[in-house]
Amino acid sequence: MNIRKVKNTDNSCLAEIIRAAFHESDAPKQGTVYSDPTTDDLYELFQNEKSILWVAENDGEILGCCGIYPTEGLPKGCAELVKFYLLAKARGKGLGTRLMQKSIGSAKELGFAEIYIETLPEFDNAVSMYERAGFERLEKPLGNSRGIPVVIFG
Repeated sequence: MNIRKVKNTDNSCLAEIIRAAFHESDAPKQGTVYSDPTTDDLYELFQNEKSILWVAENDGEILGCCGIYPTEGLPKGCAELVKFYLLAKARGKGLGTRLMQKSIGSAKELGFAEIYIETLPEFDNAVSMYERAGFERLEKPLGNSRGIPVVIFG
């Protein structure tokens, strides 16, 4: 298992993984990352110097991704944990935890002291993982993200 930075050649595969998660969970597609045009060019999106996207692969097969992004409007010193998606066959094996920990470590290296997450209730396994990792639900969204902030952690 290898975790590495995103490459330009990863774009189409990562977009497929992200959209597959929405189909599997019957999550809303409009107004979410599913319909966001940046989903098709994640390499370019993560060229921001205060961001990073990690990609997990095994024997050349991309299994998922997770990253850190300085979403506009977040409090100073706070970054958002973003684009956290895995293929169904890669879930439940500790890979998600490894990707999340790698991303949180990167956030600290980039100078962030706090991490913010938005997710949808349809991704209930992710919600459970965030809670186990020590994230707490917030009453209202932070920043200017374009998602549907239903379950928010800080």
